[in-house]
Amino acid sequence: MRVVKEFVKNEIRISVFSWNNKYLIKFEQGPMEQTFKIPETDILEESDLDQFYEGDFFEEVTQRFKEMGKSFRKQIENL
Repeated sequence: MRVVKEFVKNEIRISVFSWNNKYLIKFEQGPMEQTFKIPETDILEESDLDQFYEGDFFEEVTQRFKEMGKSFRKQIENL
């Protein structure tokens, strides 16, 4: 597995890997993570992956973390 890029944006850690003819984009926030797998054949240049860290897609990832956090906290409180 090759690390393509790692950085933090809006308190979300973003790691991009190249593995098994796919790019894996992993978003992490606290105890939660979201991973997306994109076939390398769908990406012409690695810079094309930048569209996953901005705009509507990134906003949806951020919103999903909020929903996940709410569910997670609710479940922890019910233990």
